[in-house]
Amino acid sequence: MIDNKYNTYTNPLTDRYCSKDMSYIFSPQFKFSTWRKLWVALAEGEKELGINITDEQIAELKANIENINFDEARKIEKEVRHDVMSHVKAYGMQCENAKGIIHLGATSAYVGDNTDVIQMNEALKLIRVKLVNLINNLKEFALKYKDMPTLGFTHFQAAQLTTVGKRATLWAQDLIIDLEDLNYRIENMKLRGVKGTTGTQASFVSLFEGNTDKIKELDRLVCEKMGYKSSYAVSGQTYTRKLDYQVISVLSGIAQSMHKMTNDIRLLQSLKELEEPFEKNQIGSSAMAYKRNPMRSERIASLSKFIIAETMSPALVQATQWLERSLDDSANKRLSIPQAFMAADAIIEIGMNVTDGLVVYESMINKHINEELPFMATETILMEAVKRGGDRQELHEIIREYSMKAAYRVKHEGLDNNLMELIMNDESFKMSKEEMLSIMDPKNFVGRAPEQVVEFVNETLEPAIEPYKEEIGLKIDLHV
Repeated sequence: MIDNKYNTYTNPLTDRYCSKDMSYIFSPQFKFSTWRKLWVALAEGEKELGINITDEQIAELKANIENINFDEARKIEKEVRHDVMSHVKAYGMQCENAKGIIHLGATSAYVGDNTDVIQMNEALKLIRVKLVNLINNLKEFALKYKDMPTLGFTHFQAAQLTTVGKRATLWAQDLIIDLEDLNYRIENMKLRGVKGTTGTQASFVSLFEGNTDKIKELDRLVCEKMGYKSSYAVSGQTYTRKLDYQVISVLSGIAQSMHKMTNDIRLLQSLKELEEPFEKNQIGSSAMAYKRNPMRSERIASLSKFIIAETMSPALVQATQWLERSLDDSANKRLSIPQAFMAADAIIEIGMNVTDGLVVYESMINKHINEELPFMATETILMEAVKRGGDRQELHEIIREYSMKAAYRVKHEGLDNNLMELIMNDESFKMSKEEMLSIMDPKNFVGRAPEQVVEFVNETLEPAIEPYKEEIGLKIDLHV
């Protein structure tokens, strides 16, 4: 007999990738308890502004915020075909004295939209904690390897030298830009507030008998009670769906940065210069037992593509909303918003794991430097030889000819680069072997890379993560 639990599709974002904390934010418990908190805030605000609501009724509502009767709500929804009204009625079944004042004057979007904003805001805060830890990992890595020369690459062709640590600052800088965007979105998040059916607050005009000041104060009070500074100045039935696009764009930015970083790691792992953590019993390939595939970096790249593509959903929803609202956003939002956050949560957690255990192979890095450095050092050698009385044009032609010979030897014969040997044996350069070898020290070719790492950490990275120092040190446990 096949177990029935294996007969239904399950979402890998919750089963394999994202954390329990992120999954909880988009869970029914969080969602519907937030609805109830909003109903309590509404009742409290209305009572404070003179509506006939008692302390006992509010106490009854508060006592049942977390005690949600899901089964009853599900039964009611089958009858009424309305999720908000099913929960109004289910809440009322638990609050006999208060059932008549639940949702008073409000429309469905009061709980639906305000909860959407709260969920996104809480999810962004969770993302921020993990992003700061990831950036801190890169800081430690960059400082540790700030002086280690390595080949730079343009077009994936060997270019001037940089350092292993300097390269990591490029990854960190992108993520700091994402952190700045994320902070801006959190700091400027607004609720929909108390706006009524089409955003005109007409039901509250009736409830407060035309007292505009009380209506505006109710909107302010609800925001305050829910921990927000303000609501959108105007709305239709819903808050502008542009907010969803703005929020998911932040996640897309993180995904872009993570994809770029892990692409780099994958390329470097192919060169055997750098390697993501590899567990003792981990299997790289089912067929090729020797392989150590960059599976975690590849998983980040895969989920990052999903997030970037998901940005299209809220963009299309915002662009195609009709007048005060249409309901072709609802089903889309239920999928795109939570899943984008869960995927973002996953890539950052995996990224924390990868950056916490990156392995650097200095011998391979030096091998690659030695294969390319002779070509890069020729300009310095040429300048030194001219200082000693050599003719620049003649020496330049000698170097050109030797370079072509060495390149042929490397590319066509598979031999080592002997350019420096050819130059050292040519008396035209008037330099000893020791002098040329001194010039060939890779540290002479990294420019200000080590200093740039320290300056970047002190002037950019540390100030960016300083407000969240108490949250650094988070440990995560990958599912797979």
